[in-house]
Amino acid sequence: MALAELTDVVKRYDSKLTVDHVNLSIQEGEIFGLLGPNGAGKSTTISMLCGLLKLDGGSIAVDGVSVEKQPLEVKKRIGLVPQDLALYENMTAEENAMFFGKLYGLRGRLLKERVYEALAFTGLSDRAKDKPSTFSGGMKRRLNIACAIMHRPKLIIMDEPTVGIDPQSRNHILESVKTLNKMGSTVIYTSHYMEEVEAICDRVAIMDKGHIIACGTEGELRERVSHVERIVIRAGNITPELLGELGRHPRITRVETEDDKVSLSLPSSQSELQDILYIFAKHEGVIQSLQIEEPDLETLFLSLTGRTLRD
Repeated sequence: MALAELTDVVKRYDSKLTVDHVNLSIQEGEIFGLLGPNGAGKSTTISMLCGLLKLDGGSIAVDGVSVEKQPLEVKKRIGLVPQDLALYENMTAEENAMFFGKLYGLRGRLLKERVYEALAFTGLSDRAKDKPSTFSGGMKRRLNIACAIMHRPKLIIMDEPTVGIDPQSRNHILESVKTLNKMGSTVIYTSHYMEEVEAICDRVAIMDKGHIIACGTEGELRERVSHVERIVIRAGNITPELLGELGRHPRITRVETEDDKVSLSLPSSQSELQDILYIFAKHEGVIQSLQIEEPDLETLFLSLTGRTLRD
């Protein structure tokens, strides 16, 4: 059963289509990844789903309730962890959680229980009396999550929740997502970090320039690029002439460099490997290691858009 349904959703800013006829169906009980680079339209789509932005076309329903017609009812069903921190720096962690709990109608003993529960869940019980101004970036992100789950929403939306935080907090957040899902919440998780989405999501939609360009399980998406290979070569003496000749090869679709590493994308075929080795030898490139990688979601994004996810 679909918990959230987006049908031909459109958002314009001036004459530019930021979200261009997006169709998505998020099933109850799943962790759904919305993947794409900055500016792809992810946050705009999320803002419309939450009733924070008006649609310019199409419709959205959450748990069978129309976002356009009954926005307050929809908001009761959603917990939003926004990309930009939504916290009061002059209030303690406990007071922040209490404030957001009251917004959702919690009062008295139940409110206090939920505050304790949310702070314990996010590992902030020992900092309950401290203000966010004394927190690290990762702790602030975790407090953001605590505030969003106070009312035990059916749908939790996490918009880039791990941007700019330390690895420990990042791992804590990813584990929290999986736990919240096991506790019964459906989760929409937006990111431009491929590895996060691969680690936690049941299905993934890839968004670029306002369009959904692919949607499915990781296995289904990998099938779409089973014909594409990525060859990663570590070498010394990587010259512009060597890279130029690789780039002119008719079967190599992309050449990327990083320090002593050259990554090549090309249709699956062993016949080009001899050409690649010849080009390196011709330009006196000293190969230290060569690895042929299986296609992944990054390869799919590259094959569909001609650029990498973080371009």
